[in-house]
Amino acid sequence: MTAKAESNYVYVTFIRTTPEKLWSALTDPSQMKKYWFGVHVESAWNPGAGWKMFLPDGTLADSGEILEVEKPKRIRIKWRNEFRPELKAEGYSLCTMELESYGSSVRLTISHSIERADSKFIQAVTDGWPKVLSNLKSYLETGEVALTETDHSHKR
Repeated sequence: MTAKAESNYVYVTFIRTTPEKLWSALTDPSQMKKYWFGVHVESAWNPGAGWKMFLPDGTLADSGEILEVEKPKRIRIKWRNEFRPELKAEGYSLCTMELESYGSSVRLTISHSIERADSKFIQAVTDGWPKVLSNLKSYLETGEVALTETDHSHKR
């Protein structure tokens, strides 16, 4: 029996907030724009609903489908990049966001995986998620983001 080829990325952070406030920040387009470098997300956030993420200039960045919603604990999204041909060619990934109360904070675990070894898409999210989640944490704890769109555009 051979193992399935897969690439995974997991990021865990603790945010001083409530599960309800974190859930709202993860699903409310106006809040997402503030910490996610101006992107706009459209979804009804129900299982089977479409999910689309647009760059600030209106370009479709990513799309997919909401697979599971357990408010305010878990969201699973079937997710594909749409604007980079080499990433789009890899197909759909699975993103799971899990929220768990942890004292006066919430433990947020983001798991992103794709059934493909050495995925360029997963490599790309390993750069993106830490920036987005640092901004999310700062936004919820202080009302300000850590990185601006200008900071985000500077590659390593």
